[in-house]
Amino acid sequence: MALASKYSSKDVEQKWYDYWMKNNYFHSEPNEKEPYTIVIPPPNVTGILHMGHMLNNTIQDVLIRRARLKGFNACWVPGTDHASIATEAKVVAKLKAEGINKSDLTREEFLKHAWEWTDKYGGTILEQLKRLGASCDWERTRFTMDDTMSASVVQSFIDLYNKGLIYRGHRMVNWDPEAKTTLSDEEVIHEERQGFLYYLNYKLEDSDEVLTIATTRPETIFGDTAICINPNDERFAHLRGKKAIVPIANRVIPIIEDEYVDLEFGTGCLKVTPAHDENDKMLGDKHNLDVIDIFHDDASLNSFGMHYEGKDRFVVREEIVKELKDLGALVKTESHINKVGTSERTKAVIEPKLSDQWFLKMKDLAEPAIKAVLETEEINLFPKKFDNTYRHWMENIRDWNISRQLWWGQQIPAFYYGNGREDFVVAKNIEEALVSAKAKTGNDTLTLADLKQDEDALDTWFSSWLWPMSVFDGVANPDNEEFKYYYPTNDLVTGPDILFFWVARMIMAGYEYTGEKPFTNVYLTGLVRDAERRKMSKSLGNSPDAMMLIDKYGADGVRVGLLLSASAGNDLLFDEDLCQQGKGFINKIWNAFRLIKGWEVDVTIEQPEASLKGLNWYAERFKDAGVEIEDHFSKYRISDALMATYKLVWDDFCSWLLEIVKPEYGKPIDKKTYDMVIDALENNLRILHPFIPFASEEIWQNITARTPDEALIINLWPEVEAGDKELLNDFELATQVITGVRAIRKEKNISFKEELELYVMNTEGFTDRFNGIIKKLCNLSTIEATTVSKDGALSFRVKANEYYIPLTGAIDIEAELAKIEEELNYTRGFINSVTKKLSNERFVSGAPEQVVAIERQKQADAQSKIDALEKRLAALK
Repeated sequence: MALASKYSSKDVEQKWYDYWMKNNYFHSEPNEKEPYTIVIPPPNVTGILHMGHMLNNTIQDVLIRRARLKGFNACWVPGTDHASIATEAKVVAKLKAEGINKSDLTREEFLKHAWEWTDKYGGTILEQLKRLGASCDWERTRFTMDDTMSASVVQSFIDLYNKGLIYRGHRMVNWDPEAKTTLSDEEVIHEERQGFLYYLNYKLEDSDEVLTIATTRPETIFGDTAICINPNDERFAHLRGKKAIVPIANRVIPIIEDEYVDLEFGTGCLKVTPAHDENDKMLGDKHNLDVIDIFHDDASLNSFGMHYEGKDRFVVREEIVKELKDLGALVKTESHINKVGTSERTKAVIEPKLSDQWFLKMKDLAEPAIKAVLETEEINLFPKKFDNTYRHWMENIRDWNISRQLWWGQQIPAFYYGNGREDFVVAKNIEEALVSAKAKTGNDTLTLADLKQDEDALDTWFSSWLWPMSVFDGVANPDNEEFKYYYPTNDLVTGPDILFFWVARMIMAGYEYTGEKPFTNVYLTGLVRDAERRKMSKSLGNSPDAMMLIDKYGADGVRVGLLLSASAGNDLLFDEDLCQQGKGFINKIWNAFRLIKGWEVDVTIEQPEASLKGLNWYAERFKDAGVEIEDHFSKYRISDALMATYKLVWDDFCSWLLEIVKPEYGKPIDKKTYDMVIDALENNLRILHPFIPFASEEIWQNITARTPDEALIINLWPEVEAGDKELLNDFELATQVITGVRAIRKEKNISFKEELELYVMNTEGFTDRFNGIIKKLCNLSTIEATTVSKDGALSFRVKANEYYIPLTGAIDIEAELAKIEEELNYTRGFINSVTKKLSNERFVSGAPEQVVAIERQKQADAQSKIDALEKRLAALK
């Protein structure tokens, strides 16, 4: 069948993906081979493919396909994350649109809706990954709410609780009033925002005197339970032991003393609101203050807010300022920039809130994880600059708030049998809980009806921190053969934004449960930004549709476009032109293949010397590139590995080798050369396959008929060995000679059909091993040595060698002489101006050393050019 004149990704990609799936090439089972394992960073179950996913998963696919070609038993486990907050918010919004409130449903009813939503919209992103070419083991697809995965999470909770690492505590937490759940510290994004500092007067009890405090949150005065002054502040010594009256609330509160108060900030007097500020809570505990929570879960004011009850906190802020002003309690307002905590998921402003929550002690868990990355280097972060970020987070780690006030997620396996804070047991299910509760209380009359499971769900990250183990059922069943075979995994590819959320926690879980690292290398990609360095986002409208890009440029073109500028840890400045460049690269390879397949092969022809020499050179060049590519992969410089491959194929194979070996127009090629070119092409396809899997398989399968066992995807990566440096250097010099001759042809408009003579004054002692190639590519009748310059010849230099092309009769000598004279006059004028500048003592002594050096180099370069032009002028005369 004739080859298509143009490569069509639409005709190729689905065909080969179906072929790979049909032949089960992606699936892995334990065998005698060494395993190579990657677990996918599970995207949100309701997510769709965006540019970050495209980059991350392209890199993973490059690594897994390369490992497959290198003979490893490659296993890439896909899956999705249930994403508690994000998914529950979508389900709640859907129900609200249908006139249903979550609060009107039982947990079971709500979960039914959540599962329906997940079944309908979940997993879209995994199907989109197939369009990208992701060679995941789809038979192993996992979802963090699968029964086996949930069993691992529950088992983990019980184990850590029994070890004394999980506890229930009444703490100040980060409250998301939109999602109505707590968040861990790492899920809070602190943003600088323009606000105000409000100066308020509090009257003293039984006195006309007032004291002034400064606050950014006047709506919280309803929760004030003290005013605090610094005992070393002489300005307020007279206030010791006195009491103040909260404006509007008219509640009497004590004035306390503590060195915590900053003498320089505000007025030096601090309102203390223990229920709504972590530092105030510490002061409250220390001084035994009352705690007044003034907010509902949605951050509207409760009954303590008096006539503001039911109004949103920010509405109250505006209204209470007016009331305080009318009462004469507002002294002044100043602009003030402060850091505001916002929810990573909902973007709502976080409200500090006292609450009973479940916590995991982290300090002991962090120690082996710190050692593995920063001391023994059992685990390597790429690039290394993230070691410092990792150290800062891990050495300042706090206990992890693992409970969430959500229904979508693994329900906390704690069962209450009474009203006391300690009246609970932890168990896998309610039946086991009943046994434990009876044993704990000594009360054999307890029944299942007496038990109530904790309403909260576990933080999503509490399931995904087990991911490398739980996907192989390694938590609940650590002795299973698959877990022993595939764990620890090899490489993890993810973004630095979840280095602590996920990566560090997986490391901690791995050492806690197995005593082993969960992976060896962590490749941290950068963010995908647009050409103006803006982070890509839907809100900015600068994030292209991933499927549209694949439709337009093909998956291979998009993969190349993404990787060309995706150096590890650095942000990728994405430009759609990169995908066009990727598509152009695919077309270049396709056209090269069409050229080769279009040659007529004649078994009776002897192999030309130039072809043999060219093929021998390319074999050494391929080896040399292989060493470079291997080095880039070992350092996770995937972009550099692609660029080295790109240059090898585009420049060396297409631009040089094919020009060397191609037969004259209309003539056949010898069989030996043809076979060697096909061998070289097949080696190229092997190293191209991880980057452009579809096009490489299409060409591979079109070279000759292949059985499923001979597919490129399961072929072998070429052996890596050093190339012959001397031969490669000689060829490089030969290309410079060819370039010199071609430049003269172009400059003098001499047709390639006209044979030229080339004479060389071989001062450098260059080898003549590639003279046959030089003659063919330059259409030379001869290459001869000379010891003297050639009169009436044009010349060029390669290092110290001088090359001459006699051109008498081929060009207009008079016109050439005039042109050289004109160039000489210009260059002499230029060198005079530079010399004048350098003879100026003030310039030489006053200018930076680097500037003076540049001028001296200009002078030297101009003199060299003048010498060469004068030499050419003399030769022509």
